[in-house]
Amino acid sequence: MATGMTKTQVVRHLAEKLGTTNKMAADFLEHLADTAVKETKKNGLFVIPGLGRLVKANRKARMGRNPQTGEPIQIKAKTVVKFRIAKAAKDAIAPKK
Repeated sequence: MATGMTKTQVVRHLAEKLGTTNKMAADFLEHLADTAVKETKKNGLFVIPGLGRLVKANRKARMGRNPQTGEPIQIKAKTVVKFRIAKAAKDAIAPKK
């Protein structure tokens, strides 16, 4: 199974590409994540150009089943966060054949 980059690896890569220190790259990454969370919570949307957008969505209440007993249960309505990838990123990662 393939593994993704760790936070440390991402920070080092950013610092190397931008010609800054690891601390500055780590601070940038922290501020980006913090801003994304605050803006999504406040406005319901945060766009990262060229990558995608975080979107706050509401799920309706629905009927479900307890997988152990098969008994119907009521699932409450809730708010979820979705990430919608940008078309350019999607096409670069998984181009159509």
